[in-house]
Amino acid sequence: MDIATSKAIFVGGASGMCRAAATKFAEGGGQLAILDLEQSDGVAVAESLGGHFFACNVMDFDGMAQVIDAAVEALGGLHFVVNTAGGGVAQRTLKRDGTKHSLSDFRRIIDLNLIASFNINTLAAEHIAKNEPNADGERGVMLNTASIAAFEGQIGQVAYTAAKAGIAGMTLTMARDLGNLGIRCMTIAPSLFDTGLTAGIPDEGAAQLTKDAAFPRRMGQPHEYATMAIAIFECPMMNGSTLRVDGGQRFAPR
Repeated sequence: MDIATSKAIFVGGASGMCRAAATKFAEGGGQLAILDLEQSDGVAVAESLGGHFFACNVMDFDGMAQVIDAAVEALGGLHFVVNTAGGGVAQRTLKRDGTKHSLSDFRRIIDLNLIASFNINTLAAEHIAKNEPNADGERGVMLNTASIAAFEGQIGQVAYTAAKAGIAGMTLTMARDLGNLGIRCMTIAPSLFDTGLTAGIPDEGAAQLTKDAAFPRRMGQPHEYATMAIAIFECPMMNGSTLRVDGGQRFAPR
């Protein structure tokens, strides 16, 4: 896929990894829209990148259809969608005092990460499928974000692990579902990255959390996610896989 002739939506693009990916896409000449919470920095980020901003809540599943329709109309098409929206909660399956994990919290984390990702993908695929294929028969790319917690979830991450494992698990099947339409589907599974969610971790704590990485033993930087995101978009053979971007990190139980 050629960035300079492509149009993209970045869900969660007002900050962190998704903002870095949007920035790199804009530097390549692509047109874009930032989708994020109304109270985010999305307006300023979109303006700085020459793009559009649309306020959204990924857990408003019906509302996301209207937002994505509006973004695609503003762009005049869609070739690439990147989604990093998500989050977790810290609760054990069963605490020592006998308290069970909140079922409502479990459902909320599944909705926020897995169901929202699936919804965004199906909505985006409807638009991408309308593109004229390029010389390789390709129409577009959808990129989701899991976590290495999908494979080595830590104590208290059962809801987050289940949600991110679901994203990783649906990637190949979705790629197979959409292959006859020339649409690729990929997932990035980052380790701990230096984003807004980890801003409060002191240096000593960050060093402890990343001490088991092979190299580099530090938190990832948003531009490193962006580098992989753009590589995925540009390489037709990258399809149906979940790629760890983690410096060889393997989460310990705690």
